[in-house]
Amino acid sequence: MAVASHQESLKAKHADLDAQIAEEERRPHPDDVVIHHLKKMKLRIKDELMLLQSSQ
Repeated sequence: MAVASHQESLKAKHADLDAQIAEEERRPHPDDVVIHHLKKMKLRIKDELMLLQSSQ
């Protein structure tokens, strides 16, 4: 059960980062450094989710 809860938490964080990226990209002058950082964090979460799913 704890793994499922952790996965749901990671999915929520992933979706939140996706929304933050979209919001930053809609700005008149998006900050590429911020976007790069957010995408990197999103990728780490995706990798962790894949790891958790493959270990089940």
